[in-house]
Amino acid sequence: MNNQKFNLVRGDVQNSRDVNKAIKDADIVFHLAAFVNVPLSIENPMLAHNVNTRGTLNLLQAILKKNIARFIYVSTCAVYGEACYLPISEEHPTAPLSPYGISKLAAEQYCKVFNRTFGLKTVCLRYFNVYGPRLTHGVIYDFYHKLKRNPKKLEILGDGNQEKSYLHVSDAVDATLLAARNTGKYSVFNVGSEETITVREIGRIVASLMGLENVKYEFTGGRIGWPGDVPLMLLSIEKLKSLGWKPKFSIKESIIDTVSWLQTYFP
Repeated sequence: MNNQKFNLVRGDVQNSRDVNKAIKDADIVFHLAAFVNVPLSIENPMLAHNVNTRGTLNLLQAILKKNIARFIYVSTCAVYGEACYLPISEEHPTAPLSPYGISKLAAEQYCKVFNRTFGLKTVCLRYFNVYGPRLTHGVIYDFYHKLKRNPKKLEILGDGNQEKSYLHVSDAVDATLLAARNTGKYSVFNVGSEETITVREIGRIVASLMGLENVKYEFTGGRIGWPGDVPLMLLSIEKLKSLGWKPKFSIKESIIDTVSWLQTYFP
């Protein structure tokens, strides 16, 4: 796909030819390509490693050869594992609970090395639960489609008390663009909201927005929804806020916007 402002190159971050074609005329690279499914990363750790770690290294090497000045890597809060304290700052210990988290952390370390050894300006952004229009996976997407299939019942993984923060995609974009203007020495920024919400409450909001009443909620049990899940997560975003950024959308507004889009495209 080509126009005056946009050129789409379909390829694989693991393929050097595809990568070189994609970055041919770039002066800054935003790297969001990833294998993001935590449960599947446990079933297939090598795939997570090949896409997330080797793929990032492949891209870094190509960028260095092209003399591209800046590299923005979208990482994940999964690098932290379970919280030692809340909210989690960028200095929190990293102890991933899944191959997905390990592969993303290893890619971060490559970014650090390419900055300190080769002088490439790199920034790592640790996203948390980004939602909004065009969503293709995650709890809101899953709840919506489960309720479309059966409006009377909603299965919720875990005990429903998992409490986390969520961020609207437009806020994530704003944060990413701002961080890109502040590259120099290697930097890491959390990208999240200052609110939390339980999975149970998300289910209630989604059902209400779909106009459903008397939905029966069934829980699979346990404090986590799947291996590698973290039951409580809230990021400190003070570092990024010091640059002038803060979320514009509340969690509830993000859920409303997401469900509205889902209702339009999956009526």
